[in-house]
Amino acid sequence: MHRTIATILGSFLWLSFATGQVAVIANKSVPVDEVTSQQLLDFYTGDVKLWENKDPVIVTDLKPEGEVKALFYEFLGKSPSRMKSIWLKKMLSGEGDPPEALKSESEVLQKVSSTPGAIGFVSEANISDDVKVLTVIPRKD
Repeated sequence: MHRTIATILGSFLWLSFATGQVAVIANKSVPVDEVTSQQLLDFYTGDVKLWENKDPVIVTDLKPEGEVKALFYEFLGKSPSRMKSIWLKKMLSGEGDPPEALKSESEVLQKVSSTPGAIGFVSEANISDDVKVLTVIPRKD
């Protein structure tokens, strides 16, 4: 009886933690299987525009502010407002356009799965077999 209660409680605690994690996802065509926070920052600031195989990196973002976006940008070490200012400067200098901001995690998942070279982020609970997971960012408690 105690073992059953402990198992149920442990499963519940694991599920509540797992749902708060963010998965960095990529199209299955990308030539890497994992990325660091520095590599992600380089992609999301436009400092690195090509994958190792010289295919373009297609960066996607989430339009709505929320826990997923906040956790992702915290992992990058930048706030969403700081990233906006970086992109504004790049746009004004002609160095590039900001990542495409999509309305929902399902749109990010669809765009990444159907676009060679694409990368994005969603809640770990929303990932599918149509994309590869490059890293999982744990929720900070």
